[in-house]
Amino acid sequence: MDLTFILLILLALILTVSGLIWIARMILTKRARAVGYDSIGTYLHAIPTTDAQKSDAADLALKGVVLTILGVLFTPLIIVGLIPLYYGARKVTLTLMDLGLTDSSPSQ
Repeated sequence: MDLTFILLILLALILTVSGLIWIARMILTKRARAVGYDSIGTYLHAIPTTDAQKSDAADLALKGVVLTILGVLFTPLIIVGLIPLYYGARKVTLTLMDLGLTDSSPSQ
C-alpha cells in the first residue's frame, strides 16, 4: 500500500476518535450542569441518591455498554464506550450496595 493512503486512514481514525470524545464531553458537560454540578468530574463521582439520578446512572452505564459493543465493529468506539460504562456501572453498583458514602452533592 501507498504510505500516503495509510497516513490518510490514520488521520481519519484520529479525527473520528477526537470528534467522538469532543461530542461525549459536550453531552456530559450539559448533563452535569443541568443536574447542578460544577464539573464533569463531580458529576461522574457523585453517588446517586434520588430516583432520577439512579435512572441517569443506569442510562449512562447502558450507553457505555452499547458503545463498547459497537466498538467491536468500529474499533475507535471501544475507547469512548469504556468511559461511560465504567462511571455508570460504578454509580449503579454503589447505589445497589447502599454504602452511604459521603457525596460531593451540588450545593442547592
